[in-house]
Amino acid sequence: MREAAIIVAAGRGSRMGGGIPKQWRDLAGQPVLAHAVDALRAAGLSRVVLVLHPEDLTRADIPPGCILVATTGPERADSVQAGLAALKGEAPETVYIHDGARPFPGAAMIDRLRQALLRGPGAAPALAVTDSLWRGRDGEVSGTERRDGLFRAQTPQAFRYEAICAAHAGHPGGATDDVQVARDAGLTIAIVDGDEDNLKLTWPEDFARARRILKGRDMDIRMGNGFDVHAFTEGDHVWLCGVRLPHDKALLGHSDADVGMHALTDAIYGALAEGDIGTHFPPSDPQWKGAESHIFLRHAMERVAARGYKLANCDVTLMCERPKIGPHQLAMRQALAAIMGVDVAQISVKATTTEKLGFTGREEGIASQATALLVRA
Repeated sequence: MREAAIIVAAGRGSRMGGGIPKQWRDLAGQPVLAHAVDALRAAGLSRVVLVLHPEDLTRADIPPGCILVATTGPERADSVQAGLAALKGEAPETVYIHDGARPFPGAAMIDRLRQALLRGPGAAPALAVTDSLWRGRDGEVSGTERRDGLFRAQTPQAFRYEAICAAHAGHPGGATDDVQVARDAGLTIAIVDGDEDNLKLTWPEDFARARRILKGRDMDIRMGNGFDVHAFTEGDHVWLCGVRLPHDKALLGHSDADVGMHALTDAIYGALAEGDIGTHFPPSDPQWKGAESHIFLRHAMERVAARGYKLANCDVTLMCERPKIGPHQLAMRQALAAIMGVDVAQISVKATTTEKLGFTGREEGIASQATALLVRA
């Protein structure tokens, strides 16, 4: 599914005070807006449109790699419409519209939106209101309100692109957010679970909370190890880390027996404490007979995103006498990077022999071990 994100960041942030718009204020060494861009990209939304105030287009700290759009309209809807227009040429299937003052849109929350869009024209994250609600006058409680069915709305709000474009084009204005625009056009909008960390920076004290969130995430690191072995059998090639290598033997296995990819997949599942390949793809199930191992690895990475993590790096070691791995290391790293949707610099593949000792030394099979490090997205 072709996806894109729009971040509206043209506001001046008058309630925050201090003269600097909140999306440009420093938060742990980079602007608030940069945190939002990083979070959306970590969730798989690589195409990002930034809708900025004209005065901000020349800033040196604009997050790189984004489509930049200027807006002079006074309303939020003006910014959204400018962002939607910027995507007209590529016409994505879905679009995620986010506030630049929300630095922490979690990957798991965005995955919930993604799943909801498979079933309807729009979806938005929200948190159910759990506190009692009062009305007040002159510093005193003047009444109460029922909280049943009330939610605190968050962003990104996600829509089918053509549907939200049409909704905005026909709206008279004055909407508080894009959900109201969509509902006024007759679209049904699903509610998905929001995230307490997905706060909107509105008041000066919100920055202290944002720094606490970041401090807690700095320690949210998970590591997993994987190990796999496959014996040789008759054949003319082996699959190792997604690369087909000519050889005078093949590897025996229920799937394509890519021992390196299997070890890496198990390392990722292990970091998530979600078992191993056999847990998710039982060898007793005939549909996985001869399956290509990239299916398993992609699923593991989908689970990483769904749980709100991203891959920091991984390391795969292949143990064999033959075939020689050195000439193919880069191709293996590139193949794994493409499957996993990460940069090749995050992936290491290396090889060793066992000095003619053991089953690998006797060339009876190949073993592999892998380590994967995950960090909170």
